[in-house]
Amino acid sequence: MDNIDKNLLSIIQKDFPVCSRPFQEIGEKLGITEDETVARLSELKEQGIIRRLGAIMDSRKLGYKSTLCAMEVPSDNLSQVVKVVNDYIGVTHNYLRNHDYNLWFTLITPSQGHLEKTLRDIEKRTGQKVYNLPALRLFKIKVNFHVPGVKGGEG
Repeated sequence: MDNIDKNLLSIIQKDFPVCSRPFQEIGEKLGITEDETVARLSELKEQGIIRRLGAIMDSRKLGYKSTLCAMEVPSDNLSQVVKVVNDYIGVTHNYLRNHDYNLWFTLITPSQGHLEKTLRDIEKRTGQKVYNLPALRLFKIKVNFHVPGVKGGEG
């Protein structure tokens, strides 16, 4: 990763432009073309350095319901259960933990009824209990990752 990539990572975390040609504007800041900006972002995503590039909306203000879910899945069935969970568009991310409850995921749906139906459907398709753990209080933390070699690249 060269200095342009490092600066690119810093910009997309903290100063992503909201305009009709954001990649052109970012490229101008870096002294590269819009096409090179997009190509570099694609390469960083392919390398797994960038997982996702997109807006984060406040789903509650849009009327959506969300919850954290936990499942206790036998290791010999884990990959099949993960595939089922990942089939649902409302699953924003999931992760494994070294614990009895080893599969955790977040689910966002348009309504409480849809959320409950989705959880029942996951249980039916997997044969596993889904523990619904909705937030009682919301804590939102802004995170910017330090990019070594970039002045002011800390969050």
